[in-house]
Amino acid sequence: MEKYLEAIRKNVCSLCIDSDENGNCTLNEKERCAVELFLPKIIETIRKAETDDLTLQYRALKDHVCRECRVKEGSDKCYLKEDANCSLDRYYHIIVETVLQVDAAEKR
Repeated sequence: MEKYLEAIRKNVCSLCIDSDENGNCTLNEKERCAVELFLPKIIETIRKAETDDLTLQYRALKDHVCRECRVKEGSDKCYLKEDANCSLDRYYHIIVETVLQVDAAEKR
């Protein structure tokens, strides 16, 4: 899991709008990053999708990860996504690519 987290921090956190100039997260303990919070589930979902189609990957992430997200609190709508403030939604394509790159490196 550490390799994935390291790669996510390098590829996603470094450009995230919720990070400082050094790539460190500026969210407080009340504002958890969805990517960090759900990373194991994200990795599992990407692996099970068995597709390179980013649209299908995105749909799978929404189906398997977002429904567990605490910000939804039983609602069909996610206020973070609606406000373009969900890191998983905002950076999903980079997250998918990063997970696939780590998996490919592991197979070598």
